[in-house]
Amino acid sequence: MVRTESSSSGRTSTLSDVAQLAGVSIATASKAINGRDEVAPATRRRVLEAAEQLSFTPNQLARSLLAGRTGTVGLLTSDLEGRFVIPILMGAEDAFGAGQVNVFLCDARGDAIREQHHLKALLNRRVDGIIVVGRQTDPRPSVGTLPVPVVYAYAPSDDPNDLSITPDNRAGGRLAVEHLISCGRSRIAHISGDPAYAAARDRLLGVRDGLQAAGLELVGDAMFSVWSEHWGRDAAAMLLAQHPEVDGIVCGSDQIARGVLDTLRDLGRRVPEDVAVIGYDNWEILATNSRPELTSIDANLQQLGRVAAKRVFTALDDEQRSGTEYLPVRLVIRGSTIARR
Repeated sequence: MVRTESSSSGRTSTLSDVAQLAGVSIATASKAINGRDEVAPATRRRVLEAAEQLSFTPNQLARSLLAGRTGTVGLLTSDLEGRFVIPILMGAEDAFGAGQVNVFLCDARGDAIREQHHLKALLNRRVDGIIVVGRQTDPRPSVGTLPVPVVYAYAPSDDPNDLSITPDNRAGGRLAVEHLISCGRSRIAHISGDPAYAAARDRLLGVRDGLQAAGLELVGDAMFSVWSEHWGRDAAAMLLAQHPEVDGIVCGSDQIARGVLDTLRDLGRRVPEDVAVIGYDNWEILATNSRPELTSIDANLQQLGRVAAKRVFTALDDEQRSGTEYLPVRLVIRGSTIARR
């Protein structure tokens, strides 16, 4: 336990001292100081008052969690070059705090043997915890029971006893439909990528949820193929030939949405006046350079990384969790659904 000098008594204070003064357990004191939701407001106030009285600050708590440990965490990814992985890693590093925790980053490149090699290397370095970051939201094989806490980010573990953090793609599909309906659209179609991906299936479930809640049905069948602009162009052409009445299109990715926009422009359909289009992933280099700029669902990947890192700290505080946590996504509105003025 890291100790700090009390400004009033000259003695050293600890998290245990804070808990004792506030009349709570050490775990509850930790939750209160960290701002966790599970603590009643009155209890939180009592703990914070005790911490202030003892000159025990949140930064000291962070150090106390690392007391007796190496202060290192492993980040194991399968796709370091992937655009989904990088923001997750950035969020995790932000949560650890500069100078407080050393991070070892390992890229297994999607190879199971290489992954096992990296895991052994991280354990040999006596890391305090490991975050396993996947390249897609399909469940991945568990790394098994390790002597340190393990949190899975983006790709959940296939073992329900593990702790996984992943974006809520079903909620994202519903959010996309609700936005189009709020824009006055009622004849909505869906064009997505490879149905073998859990993300494609989950987003379709959300689209159907949103339509059903509004008493609407999907125009035509959901269209699936590859995650590409080329598919978006072809699918939009087929869709409008069969269903020219379509006034809203939910796309399974921003790449597909870019292709849809191309075809709508080629066919003389104005966006968003005639057809509103919404993408998914909020890949800014695509979304902000589209014509018009593309409304999209953002998976909040940096926040996902931050939450994963916090769960490692939670486990270090002897509070183990299990199961899959689905984090909220958010809507980023641009000109493809609401006309710019």
